[in-house]
Amino acid sequence: MSTIKDLNPKNVWNNFYLLTRQPRPSKHEEKVRAFLLEWAKEKGVDAFADETGNVIMRAPATKGYENRRGVILQAHMDMVPQKTAETKHDFLTDPIETEVIGEWLGAKGTTLGADDGIGVALAMSVVEDKKLPHGPVEVLITYDEETGMTGAEKLRPGLFKGDILLNLDSEDEGELCIGCAGGLDGIGDFSYKTLKAPKGYKAFRIGVKGLQGGHSGMDISLYRANACKIIARTLLPLLQKYGAKVSGITAGSLRNAIPFEGTADVLIPASKVQAASAKVHKIFHDVFEEFKDTDPGAKFSFERLVPKSLTYIEDAVMLNAVKAILACPAGVVRMSSAFKGLTETSTNLAMIRCGRGHLRVYSLMRSAVNSAKAQLASEMRCVFELAGAKFTTTGGYSGWTPKPDTPVYKVVCDVWKKVSGKKMVVNATHGGLECALLGAKYPNWEMASIGPTIVHPHSPDERVKIDTVGNGWEFLKELLLAIPEKK
Repeated sequence: MSTIKDLNPKNVWNNFYLLTRQPRPSKHEEKVRAFLLEWAKEKGVDAFADETGNVIMRAPATKGYENRRGVILQAHMDMVPQKTAETKHDFLTDPIETEVIGEWLGAKGTTLGADDGIGVALAMSVVEDKKLPHGPVEVLITYDEETGMTGAEKLRPGLFKGDILLNLDSEDEGELCIGCAGGLDGIGDFSYKTLKAPKGYKAFRIGVKGLQGGHSGMDISLYRANACKIIARTLLPLLQKYGAKVSGITAGSLRNAIPFEGTADVLIPASKVQAASAKVHKIFHDVFEEFKDTDPGAKFSFERLVPKSLTYIEDAVMLNAVKAILACPAGVVRMSSAFKGLTETSTNLAMIRCGRGHLRVYSLMRSAVNSAKAQLASEMRCVFELAGAKFTTTGGYSGWTPKPDTPVYKVVCDVWKKVSGKKMVVNATHGGLECALLGAKYPNWEMASIGPTIVHPHSPDERVKIDTVGNGWEFLKELLLAIPEKK
């Protein structure tokens, strides 16, 4: 059975393997940053970290290519730390364990980190190869892309000499991305009191797991089940018809990942346990039937608990919170009229957390149209405020507006046709790309986003198609050769 060390091209896969050894969840990039700087030192590559934590590398033009336009290869060092409930893994210390699965490379029970470790590995492979012909190349490896694009947002203007940015964070081979959606985080915050349950109640845990989840931009149009919605759907009749009380809810794990598991602890009057259990299992059956095509691995549970003390969140607040969660827009709001099959506007109802007197519901709103994103935030605000919660928004960023006549696009398309014999598909993405923020800092840049095929990013099912990495390496080498001279 082959492993990552048997894959070709050796240089790219070896660099990616080295990255899998480095802990690099978002906001914890210290070790991978140190690794990148030490790696560059060993390879004789000029590199430094800017004042905020981005890593920048530079490779001078090879002989005969000094007059080419400068290229910036851009990727991000952080990854989404997701794992299955059964997997024991500490993302702050443990390496990612990879496995070859047919034509794909995946990880054992965790996210793989091909988003965007493959992009970083490709850039590393360019600057370490002293024989590879190219013009001036700079590399920008940002941090904290997945939870706020902080590295891109903090980047200082004036650091780069090149004027062509090749973002290596797209996830479909043969596609040229020329635009992306903007995003905005939302938090609905319910304040509550914790009360002691009267006698005669029994405790149970409602569980949802095994959903496919996925990237809240790339996979939102696949209409997968949302663990937050399922939990709320199950709780509503328990609260309204069976006198249940809720001790707490935990669902989802990241703002930009579709929630694939969650739990709710409930207290049910002993006399109504049998009827309530039947209702819960009826809802489980209905949900499975509705989503059996998109989430065939869904698993549900209703288990007895024996806690030391029975406490619950006050009834009125919980009922309003459950209603708000069910009423919130979640999933696709509108499809694009400019690009067939592309989501224009969506909401990811991402997480529910309870603690210290607050029940918080986290969401990520995306749209390629800024006014539509603002309107969606207004609708979310109305839902939560009508339910008695406070609603705040943070981390907003604009989209990257497509400009199909950008000169570098023709170069990219021509080179892909030469390398693959196929026509490049020009598209935009509903995911957030750092190009949107970088273009605001460097308005003179011509920007394009490319990459190998990656499926199910931001979930433990993340995979990268092995042959597309090799194809991408050959494409990138030819593309650097085809960069035009300075005018």
